[in-house]
Order: sequence, then structure tokens, then C-alpha cells
Amino acid sequence: MAHTKIVNLNDFKVKEGKNFLLKECPTDIQNKPIDKNTGAEQLQNEIAKLSELQDKLYADNRHAILIVIQAMDAAGKDGTIKHILSGVNPAGVKVTSFKSPSTIELDHEYLWRHYLALPAKGEIGIFNRSHYENVLITKVHPEFLANEHIAGISSAKDINKAFWQKRYKQIQRFEKNLVENGTVVIKFFLHVSKEEQKRRFLDRIEHPEKNWKFSSADLRERAYWDAYQQAYEDAIRHTSTDEAPWYIIPADDKWFMRYLISKIINKELKELKLGYPKVSDEEKAALLEAKATLMAEQ
Repeated sequence: MAHTKIVNLNDFKVKEGKNFLLKECPTDIQNKPIDKNTGAEQLQNEIAKLSELQDKLYADNRHAILIVIQAMDAAGKDGTIKHILSGVNPAGVKVTSFKSPSTIELDHEYLWRHYLALPAKGEIGIFNRSHYENVLITKVHPEFLANEHIAGISSAKDINKAFWQKRYKQIQRFEKNLVENGTVVIKFFLHVSKEEQKRRFLDRIEHPEKNWKFSSADLRERAYWDAYQQAYEDAIRHTSTDEAPWYIIPADDKWFMRYLISKIINKELKELKLGYPKVSDEEKAALLEAKATLMAEQ
């Protein structure tokens, strides 16, 4: 196995209050601390560790894990979820992909549907896109806000800087409440370059078995690339907190992206110091009695 350098996971974390600029974050790491083959081996090791930690999380039943994954189209959200969760018990994992809100969802405040999808204690929940769409796509396309029937918003001129600042604070409160009640919130932005997105779009078009992945809507949204980059920068800057930090993950190389995410998730889980529930003396005595009964069966 090739020599592995130490990866400082904090290099990818956005510290609270930092004057964060997305353009200063790389979409690829040129001198990676590991090669692709070593990364594949280590990813499998991390998947095995996650399986063990998930088992303890379920048995401990005091914490939930919420993983938020946001990205531009074709950054690799679905594949990342599939690879990293390949070794865990599906009964303890809940993946929610948020599409355009339904009529019923629009009749509630925008966080309502996200509350309904939260993981229970002992579970890992993944938001494939999330409550952040309400400060991303709606910021790029403010006309969508008309569907929400928001009090105090009667026209586009009412959607100003103060409106977005209020939403950032609402999201902060939402996540802070989760953390204070035992949910670990880990947020990933898969940072892909515009050039790499183009290459992946062309790959989907040129290979028939991948045609289903391509949508003309994705191409339309690509025209708003700069606006989305600014919206992400604003959202991350205002909502990366010590309790619920954002990690900016270089996404041009999928294998390295998955390797980093798996290590970060395991790091956060290890910090919970999870363990199996301890059995009392009375319960131990009952176990020994049950064993004796079973052993006495003919």
C-alpha cells in the first residue's frame, strides 16, 4: 500500500464568522495525500467503520445524525450517498430527496416538510438537497417565492437583503434546536467546477445508458452558474456554525470526494463516544438463566 499522508479534515470546514469566499475553495486537490487505489481501499475501511458506528448509534438510541448534501447539478450527490452507505443497515438510514414543494407543503411555512423528514434517535438521515433550497433556488429565481404566499411579501421589491438575512437566521435556529436536542448536523457542499459539470453533462448525452440522467432543465440552470455560486457563498457564510458546520468538498474527483466525506462522517460519529447499553446485574442474571434454559433443551 502506498504511503498515506495525514488529511486535515478541518481544512475543508468553514469556521463560524469567517469571511468565506467560495472562489478561494478548490474544486480539485492537485497533490492529493493518497492515490486513487489507496483511496479506494481506505474508503472501504471507512464504510466498515461507519457500519459499526451505525450499529452503536442505533443501540445507544440517544442521538440522530442529519447529513445535508448540497451541490450544483452533476456534482455526484446520488453516487456519493450510494457508495458511502453501501455497508450500513438500510433500516437505520432515511434518505430524503426534496423536489419542488407540493401544494400542501406550500400551505405551510417552508421548514415544515423538513421537520417531517428528520431522522429519529438512533437513525442516520440524509437530505439530498434540503431546506437550503429556500435560500438558493429561490434567491436565483425570486419569482418562485410568490407560490409561498408569505405574509408581508406582496411584490418583488419586498424581497430584499433583510428578507434573506431573516431566512438565514431561521435556518440557524432550526439547526441549533436540532443540535441541542441530540441531532448531529453535518453539511456538505460538493464543490464542482463549471468545466467538470460540462464534461459530465456531455458524458450523459453521449452515452445512451446515461441519457436518463440528463435534463434540459439542468442546462437551463447552468446559465445561472454565477448567481448560484453567489447564493451558495452567502448561505454558507451565514449558516456555518460551530454546532452545524459546512464542509466544502472538492468534487471534480469523485473518489477523493467520497473518501473525504466518509472520513468526516466517521469523525463526527466518533466524537459522540457511542457504546452499547450496559446491562445491569439483574439483567445479567436473567441472561444467564435464559442461557441455562436454552442449553437444557433436548
